[in-house]
Order: sequence, then structure tokens, then C-alpha cells
Amino acid sequence: MFDEFNESATPLVDDEAFAVLRDLERNTPAEIRRQRAHFRLAMKAGVVLQPGNASEMMKLRVQGVMGDISEGGCSVLFPIPIRVGDVYRLQFDRKTLDLPLTFARCVRCRLVREDAFEGGFAFFASITLPEETADKSASSLVS
Repeated sequence: MFDEFNESATPLVDDEAFAVLRDLERNTPAEIRRQRAHFRLAMKAGVVLQPGNASEMMKLRVQGVMGDISEGGCSVLFPIPIRVGDVYRLQFDRKTLDLPLTFARCVRCRLVREDAFEGGFAFFASITLPEETADKSASSLVS
């Protein structure tokens, strides 16, 4: 697949290549945090993940642990990799975080160690965190 040369592909001109590299250099963790739309609350809560499509809901059920949450998304640690771009149903442990069933798209998945993968999710609808959760986690703000 990669051994074949595609003559129709347009190579980057030096100026374009330089601009792309500069954009990549700016994608540091600090810059990404600075551009976030919402503050994140660092908190642990159990999460059950299932496919968002009702016809595939019974094909996968994975339990994970949430690491942080904001109005627009969350990050969750899972024992298996999650497919980026897919839509999932997220059920939060109601004893820890009283939120209804939430639909979200996986926007990233990275290997943390051999048996742990961090999935980043963007909610389809903004959530409102319960006030008692915000009060408990006020000291755990992650920018």
C-alpha cells in the first residue's frame, strides 16, 4: 500500500511544509489546555460505555474510570482502546456523579500503558454539573 508512489499527490511546497510544522509545534499540552472552551473538574467516577447505535448496543459494554469532566466533554480510562470518531453512550455512576445517560463522540484515544487507554469524549449536548459536584471539586479545577 505505501510502497506505491502516487504521482497525482501534490507535494508540499517548502513554505506550506514550514507552516504545517509550525502548527504542529504549537500543539503543546499547555496550548491545548489554554484553548479549551470550559474548565475541567478533576474527579473520579465509574463510567459504563456502550455504542451509541441501538442496533450495536449489546456488542460492547466496557467499564472505565473518569478522570475529569467539563460542560463539553470528559476523559475516561479504559482497559481497551476506544474507536476515535465513533458515538458512544456514557452512563456515569449516579452515586458519584448524578448525570443522565449522555451521548458523546470519541475525539481521541491514547495508550497510557499496555492495559490502559485514555479516551477523550465530546458531548453532543452541554451538560450542567450538579452543584454539589462543583462544590466538592472546586479545589480540583484543571485548566
